[in-house]
Amino acid sequence: MSDIDVRDVPGHSRFELLVDGEYAGRADYRLRDGLVVIVHSEVEEQFRGKGLASVLVRRTLDLLRADGAKAKLVCPYFAAWHEKHPDEYADIIVD
Repeated sequence: MSDIDVRDVPGHSRFELLVDGEYAGRADYRLRDGLVVIVHSEVEEQFRGKGLASVLVRRTLDLLRADGAKAKLVCPYFAAWHEKHPDEYADIIVD
């Protein structure tokens, strides 16, 4: 089983997805009006098709929830994921 981690890298305004310590993807964000605005996400080609994009969404939103932050989902993947799971993070996602 792989070790999967998501960490905030504020100096680059992104959350990074790591698989066994190797960079596997990211979710870019901007801070605006007290919100964390998720603007783009991607998973590196060699890691695609393994469900890691969904892991990136969940772990990113878990980190934001733990920090008491609110999120706006501009990234098409994050927004589509939220539409499929509307109740899971309703407490932190704003339109």
